[in-house]
Amino acid sequence: MTQKYKVESFNLDHTKVTAPFVRLASKKVGPAGDIVTKFDIRVTQPNKEFMPTDSIHTIEHLAAEYLRDEIPSIIDFSPMGCRTGFYLTVFGDFSEKEIASKMLNVMKKIADWPADKVIPGQAVVECGNYLDHNLAGAKEIAKKWAEKISVEGFNCFR
Repeated sequence: MTQKYKVESFNLDHTKVTAPFVRLASKKVGPAGDIVTKFDIRVTQPNKEFMPTDSIHTIEHLAAEYLRDEIPSIIDFSPMGCRTGFYLTVFGDFSEKEIASKMLNVMKKIADWPADKVIPGQAVVECGNYLDHNLAGAKEIAKKWAEKISVEGFNCFR
């Protein structure tokens, strides 16, 4: 057995997963009884494919807006440092299937984002790295994810 880490994702055997997938990463109950649930939204195959940072940045901006339409109790949507996916953290007790369905809606909207439409929060006064965006790349990544999830269903690994 390998060493156990404090960080949940470090204990996931990345050689045994098949992307794309939606995975419940953790569920915690706070002192006041609030449930906080974190999901691993894996986009590319770990240690095989990596998303470019400019495309990740654009997905992050677009998903940040669209996810709030799908899940009013969203806490955070943030990219993984390994560039293979995102973490989605929400208030509430959601299933992987519910989150996969909502992410599918979001990814389809990103894939369909008009090339001439401004990316939310991309202006110099709104973003700390406003030039590091790639809409075409983000749309392609979102399209591939949505197609695989639509055809194959979502994968789940423990």
